[in-house]
Amino acid sequence: MKATIWHNPNCGTSRKTLAILESLSRVELTVIEYLKTPPTAEKLAQLYRDAGITPQQGLRLRGTDAAERGLPDADAATVLAAMVADPILIERPLVETDKGVRLCRPQDVVLEIV
Repeated sequence: MKATIWHNPNCGTSRKTLAILESLSRVELTVIEYLKTPPTAEKLAQLYRDAGITPQQGLRLRGTDAAERGLPDADAATVLAAMVADPILIERPLVETDKGVRLCRPQDVVLEIV
């Protein structure tokens, strides 16, 4: 099974999710450090759609200025554009497999799609 994790190595939950994925021998893993290689707005929209959440639900509030910028109440296109311009606004980690996409908070959520 192939899996892609949109990872931030400075995030404990992201590191724990990555460790779970690395421990599974059946997983062929791709790690994307999204702060270095941000996804496009189209890719983010697809990830959130496949996860069954809105871009607003995928917005990182803690440690960002998202609330001050009015992003929690903004439309999806505005939120996605802000995330692409400033990827720290993307809540992490997102994991994509053939079985679906999950925002893995807590990290054990990843087990639903592997």
